[in-house]
Amino acid sequence: MSPEELIEQLGSRFGEASVSLGEAVVITTREKLVDDVAFLKGQGFDFLSDIAGTDWPEEDPRFWLAYHLYSMEQKHRIRLKVGVPDDDAVVPTITEVFPGAEFMEREVFDMLGIDFAGHPDMRRILLPEDWEGHPHRKDHDLGGVKTQFKGHFIPPVDQRLH
Repeated sequence: MSPEELIEQLGSRFGEASVSLGEAVVITTREKLVDDVAFLKGQGFDFLSDIAGTDWPEEDPRFWLAYHLYSMEQKHRIRLKVGVPDDDAVVPTITEVFPGAEFMEREVFDMLGIDFAGHPDMRRILLPEDWEGHPHRKDHDLGGVKTQFKGHFIPPVDQRLH
């Protein structure tokens, strides 16, 4: 089944559906996220391969999450996207549908600062607990690099002379 056929079959459930980079893409809302993930799992998308987050500071909503699902039996991929506003960066957890999402959600929380309501263990996974900020946000300071040569410092990328 082609991505276009998949969109035709499933698209009526979702407000927005398209094909991008040869993959079916559907858009949902935070309120319907868990139900839509469970629906897609019931349609044979039994493997959650990734949750990716992006930051668009000038856009509304600022953040977008993409849930990449795969059907092992039918060999189909689908990307479920949800927008998350800056002033309320919270989405419900999908760990009841896909328990393996626990670590993926923690990574998105750690790097982008999006909270997952109902998550069983919402804490940093990659950075130290006392780390301030979220490195994948575009307004996060890029920082510099200390070197082993006494008195030398490599400035952040945005402050280097070209």
